Parts: sequence; structure tokens; C-alpha cells
Amino acid sequence: MVETGLIQRSNDNVEVAVAPADWGPLSALPGNPMMWILILGEIAVFGVFLVGFSVARVLDPQLFDNSRFHLSALLAGINTLVLVTSGFLVAAAVFQRRHNGPGRLFLAAGMVLGTIFLAIKGVEYTQLFNEGIGIETNTFFRLYFMITGFHALHIVLGLLILGIVFFANSVENMETGAAFWHMLDMIWVLIYPIVYLLH
Repeated sequence: MVETGLIQRSNDNVEVAVAPADWGPLSALPGNPMMWILILGEIAVFGVFLVGFSVARVLDPQLFDNSRFHLSALLAGINTLVLVTSGFLVAAAVFQRRHNGPGRLFLAAGMVLGTIFLAIKGVEYTQLFNEGIGIETNTFFRLYFMITGFHALHIVLGLLILGIVFFANSVENMETGAAFWHMLDMIWVLIYPIVYLLH
């Protein structure tokens, strides 16, 4: 007997319905449950980074305040708007796909904004490098580059996932890619105030 999706086909060509795997609470979430397991793990990792950053700031507030002066809260703020808008477009892509609309159009627009986010982040890094600031400068910038760089790598991964979903655009695939992308939105919305704004 060979399994094909939710149908098992026997050698006698008799089809028997097979219940989907029980993932508990994850089964009720949109997309593939395995992606949600990955998302929970990623949230935990970023949570450790941000807690570590906050603790380090408490231990040496003067260093962190002086170092933050070199960051561009404006560029980071623009990037926040870019990424949140991208998340909205990806959500719209899922909605359109569920209703047989032009989901790929919204998905492509969301991917363009994701690429713009990376370009702006590159400008921000270049400005710091031109000032002679790098990951070795001090504790603040070590953590800054680790957190924002790790997030940027995830944006690259997210764009690859959305690129795959663009071609294999079933509803479940769309939901799975969107879930990962929205995680990146949420994490950046936490990174922006904690790293760039709070004193």
C-alpha cells in the first residue's frame, strides 16, 4: 500500500482516506506545522540575544548610550516601515491566493520591499564601517552586529523561501512562507526599539 498525501492507494487500486498527522495545537495554525516548530526555535534564539543585549546595557549604560549615538535611528525607522509594509503585502498575497486572486503580484511586491530592507541595512553598515566601527569596537557593537546581522541573514533566507513559494504557490505553501516572514517582522519590531531607541 502506497501513501499519496491524505490518500492511501492499495495494490487493488482501492483508495482509503488517511487522517492527517496530529500536531496538537500546531495543527490549527496556517501553513506547515514543521515551520512553526522552526519559528518557535528562532524566536527563542532571538529572545536570548535581546535579553543579553538588555542585561549588557544595564551593566554599562554609559557605553551603550554613547555607542547608540553612532546608529541611524532614521534609517532603522524607515526599514521598520519597509518591513512591516512587506509583511502586509505577503499577508495580502495569502488572502488573494485563498480566494484565487493575484497572490503572486502581492508576493513579488513584498519580496521587493524585503530586498530594499537589506539594501538600507547595507547602507547603515557602510556608514559605520566608514567611521571605523566594527564588531570588535566594543560590547555594544559586538551585540549590535550579531543581532542585526543574524536577522539580515534570516531576511535572505526568508526571501529564498518566498521565491520558492512564488513558483510552488499552493495555499499551504503561501501560508508557510508568510508565517516565516511575519516572524521576521515581529522580531524586527522588537529589535528596533531595544537596540536603537531605549536608553
